[in-house]
Amino acid sequence: MDLQDTLRTYRLFSSSYDLVFGPVFHPGRKEAVRLANNRPGQRILEVGVGTGLSLPFFRKDAAVSGIDVSSDMLAKARRRVEQQKLSQVEALLEMDAENLTFESDSFDAVLALYVASVVPNPAKFAAEMRRVCKPGGTIVVVNHFTSENRIMRAVERGLAPLAGRIGFHADFPLDNFLDVSGLSVRESRPSNLFGYWTLLRCVNSKPAG
Repeated sequence: MDLQDTLRTYRLFSSSYDLVFGPVFHPGRKEAVRLANNRPGQRILEVGVGTGLSLPFFRKDAAVSGIDVSSDMLAKARRRVEQQKLSQVEALLEMDAENLTFESDSFDAVLALYVASVVPNPAKFAAEMRRVCKPGGTIVVVNHFTSENRIMRAVERGLAPLAGRIGFHADFPLDNFLDVSGLSVRESRPSNLFGYWTLLRCVNSKPAG
């Protein structure tokens, strides 16, 4: 899987993204924002902001930056900010999650919602989140990881080659992600419909290396 596969998929689905990935994923978005944006005056980064579905949930006193590799998705996010007058949104930038241009220790909290399994290099993606997040800051990840159910796990592994071609890691074990990410997880809980997704609340207690 490479970045071009992901970009092609985003171009294909950008027009229908809100319908497919909207309300059904809102519980995870709302809870992630609540955990990360829990104090006044925070500077927060959302990695993989997409069409900006999470942006209305941030506090008005926050300063939120969102980045995404897809210009099509960002165009929809900018329209959302303008139409809903989301004054908490400071910037929406086209940027690669594995090569953030922000200075180290720039943000009080970093979120990555439904994006960990679409980046080509999850280790580099996580290292960049840790680098730009202040020591002791909050990192929240919501994503689907390989099912613990044997039948579902077999299905996911069978779909892995096809999923890779459209820019998605279907076979994405949580243990492997935690090993390569270096994230210090304080809480892991099921999220969204049937608990098929996982929310990870992490504290940025390790240097990015």
